[in-house]
Amino acid sequence: MNHRNLKRSRAGREFGIGAGILATLATAAALALVACGGGGGGGGGESAAQLVAAGEAHYQKTCATCHGKEAQGLPKLGKNLHDNQFTKDLSDAELVEFLKKGRPAWDPLNEQGVDMPPRGGNPALTDQNLAEIVAYLRTL
Repeated sequence: MNHRNLKRSRAGREFGIGAGILATLATAAALALVACGGGGGGGGGESAAQLVAAGEAHYQKTCATCHGKEAQGLPKLGKNLHDNQFTKDLSDAELVEFLKKGRPAWDPLNEQGVDMPPRGGNPALTDQNLAEIVAYLRTL
């Protein structure tokens, strides 16, 4: 092992960075890059405006049922997503993960008392689609 590789190996052990953590960080960085308009999520290098427009279209087809067409929330269904502290506190990657899993009605953090189904109840939504929805939510 040459001096440079030895140095890298020691640094990885010192910081406790395992392969799983590195993979998670790489995935989070890729999702953030896609949500911010970089990285060419659609193969053609979508712009930020294209990502937001795609996200809004997915939002209207899936999320608006509970959160309203204007994301203002609907009583006893979905919360208002404008100036929403929960969504503000999560990174883009964390918000995508939340959308993938949803929140059951029995969860103590579920204030509405109704299921937030995984992927908004639309299993056809891909991780890319969810990143687009997050890009749209960031514009509210």
